[in-house]
Amino acid sequence: MLESLYVKDFAIVGQAEIAFGPGMTVVTGETGAGKSLLVDALLLLSGDRAEATMVRHGCERAELAAAFDLSAHADLHDWLIAEDLDEDGACQLRRVIRSEGSSRAWINGRPVTLTQLKTLAAGLIEIHGQHEHQALLERTQQLALLDAFGEHAAELVEVTRFAKAWRETAARIAELTRGADHAERIEWLTHQVDELDRHALAPDDLAALEEQHRRLANSGQLLQGCATLAERLDGDNEFALLCVIARAQSEIAHLTKLDARLGPLGELVDAAQIQLAEASDALARYQSSLDLDPERLADSEAQLGKLHELSRKHRVRMPELKAHADELRTELESRRGAGASITTLQGEQQRLAGAYATAAKKLGKKRADAASRLGESVSALMAELGMRGGRFEVQLEAQAGDEPDPQGAERCEFLVSTNPGQPPRALRKVASGGELSRISLAIEVAALGLDAVGTMVFDEVDSGIGGAVAEVVGQKLRRLGERCQVLCVTHLPQVASQGHRHLRVSKSTDGDRTDTRIESLDGTARREEVARMLGGIEITRETLAHAKQMLAKAGAVG
Repeated sequence: MLESLYVKDFAIVGQAEIAFGPGMTVVTGETGAGKSLLVDALLLLSGDRAEATMVRHGCERAELAAAFDLSAHADLHDWLIAEDLDEDGACQLRRVIRSEGSSRAWINGRPVTLTQLKTLAAGLIEIHGQHEHQALLERTQQLALLDAFGEHAAELVEVTRFAKAWRETAARIAELTRGADHAERIEWLTHQVDELDRHALAPDDLAALEEQHRRLANSGQLLQGCATLAERLDGDNEFALLCVIARAQSEIAHLTKLDARLGPLGELVDAAQIQLAEASDALARYQSSLDLDPERLADSEAQLGKLHELSRKHRVRMPELKAHADELRTELESRRGAGASITTLQGEQQRLAGAYATAAKKLGKKRADAASRLGESVSALMAELGMRGGRFEVQLEAQAGDEPDPQGAERCEFLVSTNPGQPPRALRKVASGGELSRISLAIEVAALGLDAVGTMVFDEVDSGIGGAVAEVVGQKLRRLGERCQVLCVTHLPQVASQGHRHLRVSKSTDGDRTDTRIESLDGTARREEVARMLGGIEITRETLAHAKQMLAKAGAVG
C-alpha cells in the first residue's frame, strides 16, 4: 500500500507531501490544475522515461519519493533481500530528474537501475490511464487479459516451455538436414581431413623436419667448415692445438721438476688436452654423418612447401595444422552421425509435440471457461453502465498453423452487441467512442483485483460517461477500494463522492510563477468541492444540499 508521496520542483508543483491511507482516495480539481501530476509522479517512480520538461522552470532538478507498506507483500520483501536492497522491511522509492534530462533512481537509499525500479514497482502499483481502452482493441492484449482473468499463468508457462523446446528441436533437425549443403560439407571435410592426415605434423615432428632441412641445405658449408676445424684441432702443422698443447705439457713437466707448485697447472693442461682430443673425435664422427644427398634435400623442401601451402589454405600456423585436422575430424564424425542424431531428435520432437498438445488442451479448456465467465460478468456490468440489452462475448478461435505456438492453440476476439437484437461484432469495430469507453471500463472492472498489486491508480478512466452510469462506476471503484488501495483522478462528482478520502489539486499564480497546491478535504470543504463539480463556479444552497446528499448516500459523510 502507498503510504506517502513527496514531490519537489516537479512540473508546476513547488513542494508537496501527501499521506495516503487504505480504501479509495479521489483526486479532483479544475481543468488544468494538475490533477494528473500525481499519476505522472507515480509513473516516473515506476520506471517511466524521464524528460527535462518535467523539472519546474528555473530549477536544477525535480525530486520524487514514495513510501510503501510491504506487510502484505512477502514476495517483494524477499526480492529486496535478494537484491541487497532491504532496509528493515522498509520500501522507499526515490528518483531525481535533472534539468538537462538525466535521472537517477534509488530504492531504500541505494542506487538502482530503472529495470530494478520497474520490477519492484510492478508488484506495488498498477496504473490505468484514460486512454488505456485503446490497448484493449489489440487481440494480443485481449488474450492476455483473458488469461489474467482466468488466472492461467501456470498453464501458460507450461505451454510456452513445450512450444519453445519443440521449435529449438525443429531448428536443430533443419540444421542437420540441409540437403545438398550437408552432403557437400561432408565431402569437403573428408577431403580436407585426408589431406591434413597425410601431410600435417605434430609440433615436435615439424621442428625435426625443419632442422633436417636446414642441415641438408647447408651440408657443403658444414663439411668445409668441419675440415678446417679438424685441421686446427689435430692437423699436421705445428700450429694445430693438440700439437701446441703437447709442447706445453712437456715444458710444464720440466718446470715442475724444478718447482712442485706448478703441478696443478700441469693437471689443468692435461685436462685441456683430453677435452681437445674428445672434441676432435666428436668432430670426426659428425663429419662422417654428414649427408650430401640431393634427393633427401628435395624431399624435405617439398614436404615443407606442402605444409606452407596448407597453412595458407586453412589460415592457421604450420604447428597448428595437426590440431586443426582434429577439429575438422570431429565435425566430420558429427555430420556422418547426423542420421542417428536426427532420429533421436525426431523422437524428442514427437514427445514435445504430445506434451504441448496436452498442456495446450488443458489451457484451452480453462480459457473456454474463463471466456464464458468474463462474458457474463462484462455483460452484467454493461447493463449497470447504461447499456441494457447489450451483450459481451469472448470468441475463441483455433490458431492457424501446425507448429506449437508459445501463446497456446487459440486466439481470442472480444465481441460486443450494444443493442438488443444486434449480432455481436468485434470490439475493435465498435464505432461509438462513448460506447467503447464504457465497454472497456466494464472489462477493466470485471478483471480488476485479480493480481496481488496493493495499489491501483485510475487516471480519468471515467471520461465520456455521466449521470447514473457515473454513480455506478464510483460504486464499483469504492467496492474495489475495500479490497485494495485505490487512487482515482476524476472530474465527476458521482465518482468523487464515493471516495473514502478526498484530495483537491488547485493552481495559483502571482503573475510571475504558477504553483500547484494539493490538500486533503473533509467535512465542509469536501461538500463545497463536490458542489463545485456539480454546479460550476457559483455554489448555491441547492448544489451544496445535493453534494451533502451524494456524500451521505455514499457513506462518506456522517
